[in-house]
Amino acid sequence: MAELIRLPKMSDTMEEGVIVKWNVKVGDTVKTGDILADVETDKATMELENFVKGTVLHLQIKEGEAVPVNGVVAVIGQSGEDFSALLQGGSAAPSIAAEPVVKESAPAVASSTKEAIPAVEAKAEKETTRPVETDERVKASPLAKKLAEDKGIDINSIEGSGDNGRIVKRDIENFTPSIAVPVESASQSWVESFDEISVSQMRKTIAARLAESKFSAPHFYLTMEITMDKAVEARDKMNEYADIKISMNDLVVKASAIALKKHPAVNSSWLGTKIRFNHHIHIGVAMAVEDGLLVPVVRFADQKSLSVLSAEIKEYGVKAKSKKLQPTDWQGNTFTISNLGMFGIEEFTAIINPPDACILAVGGIKDTVGIVKGEIRPVKTMKVTLSCDHRVVDGVVGSKFLNTLKELLEEPVKLLV
Repeated sequence: MAELIRLPKMSDTMEEGVIVKWNVKVGDTVKTGDILADVETDKATMELENFVKGTVLHLQIKEGEAVPVNGVVAVIGQSGEDFSALLQGGSAAPSIAAEPVVKESAPAVASSTKEAIPAVEAKAEKETTRPVETDERVKASPLAKKLAEDKGIDINSIEGSGDNGRIVKRDIENFTPSIAVPVESASQSWVESFDEISVSQMRKTIAARLAESKFSAPHFYLTMEITMDKAVEARDKMNEYADIKISMNDLVVKASAIALKKHPAVNSSWLGTKIRFNHHIHIGVAMAVEDGLLVPVVRFADQKSLSVLSAEIKEYGVKAKSKKLQPTDWQGNTFTISNLGMFGIEEFTAIINPPDACILAVGGIKDTVGIVKGEIRPVKTMKVTLSCDHRVVDGVVGSKFLNTLKELLEEPVKLLV
């Protein structure tokens, strides 16, 4: 009657998951719908739901360990039931009862380094000490020998300036003993150390997807400077009346959605043997979280008001940081925006987020001077860079999109009509 509980595929890109926390223990009675464990996927921490009624007989994976999709994580059956034959045929993964893995830490490296120090010191002393000669073999005048003895100077360490290297009085008087720096003091101050952490499922997926994008899609970049005085003024005015505060990023998302509608070639995807031109506009908004980057998708962004867009993006931000995003939240993007302006970054380039053909990198707004109607005035400017997949988008197409984006942000009233 016992059944193997396997890890399901919880996202389209998931290859393995990490058991963050078991919500049950061996001996617990469970029913359909109970949550067995919290599982970290490549996108978020999700709940592993139970579909078997019975007793938890065995937990195959320890908390913090990874298991591949379809790998065995637990056994559920009747209390006291022998499941050994079933488990042996079901998975070769180590049992929860296996000896714990001891993580190697940096202090062990430091310790081994310190133990090696005495040997280094002995070698250094051996190499830097000059062979000692007896007084009988040293060429020195009797007076020089007497002065050296009175001053406590090892005459063997002095080079003579007399005939044939003979040590004379002036050599003793001019001799300055060298001050040796003990090897111990130098070596004890400098110990190499480091920390290592396991790569999270999210970071693994980010690395794989971006590496694939960077080296498969021929990127090129278009940068444009936009005057933001009217956009800043419009945002401040809107926030006098809006229930939810509108950010500059919300304005960029809205302006991008309208520009994409006018330039559908930018709202496209390379599919190998064909190009898909999307009629709907789903904008991915890159958000930084502890383990990397998540890109929840604002669907039909061109059809939503600024207030609705702002509320949706803020809700995604809360869910992303608490790892509550669901697979449907990050799927279906046709264009992506990455904004680092709030971190003081003026300009950068971003790697295209598949399956999109383009991604917009948004820098911060800065105060500078410009020529307005023939006069030099203080202005606020912002730089944006469009990364394009040259297999789909040509330079002219990308440039036209940026010009439309510039027009919309420099005259933000156009966002409302």
